Amino acid sequence: MLYLDESTLPFIRSSKNLLAFSSGVDSSALFFLLLEAKVSFDIVIINYNLREESLKEEIHAVNLAKKYQLKCYTLQAPSFKKNFEKNARDFRYDFFDKLMIKYDYSNLLTAHQLNDQLEWFLMRLTKGAGTSELLGLENISKRHDYTLIRPLLHHSKKELLNYLNLNNLPYFIDKSNFDEKYERNNFRKNFSDKLLEINKKGIQRSFKYLKEDKKHLNEGYFEIFSYKKLSILKIDKPSIIVHAVDQQLKKFGYLLSRGQREELKENSSIVIGGIWGISIEKNKIFISPYLITSMPKKFKETCRVLKIPSKIRAYLYQEEINPKMISE
Repeated sequence: MLYLDESTLPFIRSSKNLLAFSSGVDSSALFFLLLEAKVSFDIVIINYNLREESLKEEIHAVNLAKKYQLKCYTLQAPSFKKNFEKNARDFRYDFFDKLMIKYDYSNLLTAHQLNDQLEWFLMRLTKGAGTSELLGLENISKRHDYTLIRPLLHHSKKELLNYLNLNNLPYFIDKSNFDEKYERNNFRKNFSDKLLEINKKGIQRSFKYLKEDKKHLNEGYFEIFSYKKLSILKIDKPSIIVHAVDQQLKKFGYLLSRGQREELKENSSIVIGGIWGISIEKNKIFISPYLITSMPKKFKETCRVLKIPSKIRAYLYQEEINPKMISE
């Protein structure tokens, strides 16, 4: 019997939800499970125009929404010539972010499942990741001004497919999921699917235990200020710095490289990837987009007097954040 993760139910039953929908197996299963649980939600679908079925999938999503009296947001994606997976992800989440703000949704629901979690784990494992990065998919996590919720991480793809077939529910098969030119598909076909077929229950238990261990690793820091992409963290000990920065940047879709992790260990004020300004002051970590812009002398002097790190001043100025709000 399929069910939504119990830890997610209090969030999705009491708030306004938007489901990232594709008409595929995973999101279709989540769609009907949400209906069964009497959860209120709307859907959004991105058409990448990669296959003949793309338009049919979009039309199906629109008609499904009409049938159940839901809103359905659609968007046509441009053609991505390079780095399709990354560019497609950035494109859809940019659209999701705008919808969440414009229509005041609290939660973005995605249909990631156990196979996705294992694929991520194996891919990051081959790149030398640490515990937190290996467990990148969480049931509940923060993204910008809303909550990202994955209620199906405990169920395998096979379970979702069986549920749809048993109940004669509609779905599409995305043939691009079998194209091994994409890294994730290669791991799926050759490793994760086979491992889950052999011992799904053992893998489920392992992820449960690993996530419990991760919670203990996360102890030692907490967020004391957050506005848009500005974060200020308070840490208990220097050894937690790299982990705390890594976790915070993941909320904005940025992953630290091994070299950047080493830089953080050696420097108290750096720019990561030309994008993020990081400053470490005593027991605080300041994180914001790194900008170069002219600022009034009065504003710069105020920041200097209040001991606001130079790396984040331009972002404060651009977003009209009063420096006094983040000073001691």
